[in-house]
Amino acid sequence: MAWRESFDIPPVMHNAPIPMATRVGNMIFTSGIMGSDPDTGEMPEAVEDQAKNCFRNLEKVLTKAGAKTSDVGHITVLLKSGASRQLVNVPWLEMFPDEHSRPARHATIVESLNFGIQIEAIACVEGA
Repeated sequence: MAWRESFDIPPVMHNAPIPMATRVGNMIFTSGIMGSDPDTGEMPEAVEDQAKNCFRNLEKVLTKAGAKTSDVGHITVLLKSGASRQLVNVPWLEMFPDEHSRPARHATIVESLNFGIQIEAIACVEGA
C-alpha cells in the first residue's frame, strides 16, 4: 500500500478535485462528507435524511479505506442551522451505541454551508 492513498465513494463525489478521504499510514482523514444518497448521489431536502446519509457515507468510505467505525476518534459536524443539531443524534447513536466507546465530536454552525449538514472524521486503523 502506498504511504498516502485517496478514496472516493461514487456516486457521492466532490465538485472540487479532492478525495472523500485519504489514508496516511494507519490514519484516515476525511474531507467534508455530505448527506447525498449513497446509492443515487442525490441530495435529499430533509436535513434529517442528509444526517443519516452523512453517517452512511462515512461508513462506506471507511470500509473502502480499510477501517471500521470503531476506528473513528473524532467527528466534526458542520450545520447550516443550530435548529438541526438534535437531528445528528439519531444516526450518531445508531453508529456509536456504546456510551463508553464513542469518538469525540464537535459541532459548528456554518450559515454559508451548501447543505444542511456535513461531517468530517479522523480515524486510526486498529492493528495497522
